[in-house]
Amino acid sequence: MIKINNQTTFAVEDTLFVFALDSEAGKAFDHTQKLITGIGKVSAAIELTKEIIRKKPKLIVNLGSAGGVGFHKGEIICCTQFIQRDMDAQGLGFKKFETPLSNIPIVLENGLKMDGVEEGTCGSGDSFEMNHINTEYNVIDMEAYPLALIAMQENIPFLCLKYISDDAGSDAADDWSVQVLLASEAFKKLLFK
Repeated sequence: MIKINNQTTFAVEDTLFVFALDSEAGKAFDHTQKLITGIGKVSAAIELTKEIIRKKPKLIVNLGSAGGVGFHKGEIICCTQFIQRDMDAQGLGFKKFETPLSNIPIVLENGLKMDGVEEGTCGSGDSFEMNHINTEYNVIDMEAYPLALIAMQENIPFLCLKYISDDAGSDAADDWSVQVLLASEAFKKLLFK
């Protein structure tokens, strides 16, 4: 069983664990329903949609590495708010990060809160951020936003946990390449107590 909080648990066999990269999953999730989507919002959306049709999971858990501002490397953050950080239609009169004509709020709120895990707001975009300047989000990744949106639209409970691998600063690429390999064991320790 996966214990989210005192009121919410799910069976491991009913859960779909979603990673961008196999290196983020390691061997720690070989005994689960594991989906590797590839990098980026489009790949993540396509692969999750296909897997929902095939498996019909009762819980989607997105696990992966992320940059973080105000957190420490190796910390796990529970994301319950999501921003599409590379959506920019301000030239057309829309607000920063607003998806034009979509009726989707700028800050998408979806996700279960996990007891004992600090929360964050995840900005997803198709770029590896190395010069973080936005204050609207403090966790930076490349896949979580569409996963959260699809889970919401399909009415499937969603848990998003991000392993902070870097600070989205000038050393982010070097930090990420080392830290990403530690993520799976940290997730295993948290989820399979």
